[in-house]
Amino acid sequence: MAKQASTGKFVIYAILIIVIAVAAFTVLNAPDNRNTAERVGDAVKELPNGVDNAARQLKDRTTAEKLGDAVDDIGASVRKVTNKE
Repeated sequence: MAKQASTGKFVIYAILIIVIAVAAFTVLNAPDNRNTAERVGDAVKELPNGVDNAARQLKDRTTAEKLGDAVDDIGASVRKVTNKE
C-alpha cells in the first residue's frame, strides 16, 4: 500500500510541476499590451537612467525580455558599485 501512495504523490507532484511550468511559460512570453502613449510615458520616465533604457521602453518586448533586461541592469549596477567595470 505504501508503494501506491508514493506513486500517487509522485503523479500529483509531476502534474503540478507541469501546470506551473506551462503557466510560467505563458506569462513570460505574453505580448506587450501597452499602447503607444503608455510606452512613450515609460520612455520619458526612464530618460534619467540613460537614452538606451528609454529606447527599450518603446519596443514591443515580452515579459521574459524585460526580465532579462532588469537582470542585466542589476549586474551592471553591481559591477559599477564594486568598481569591476
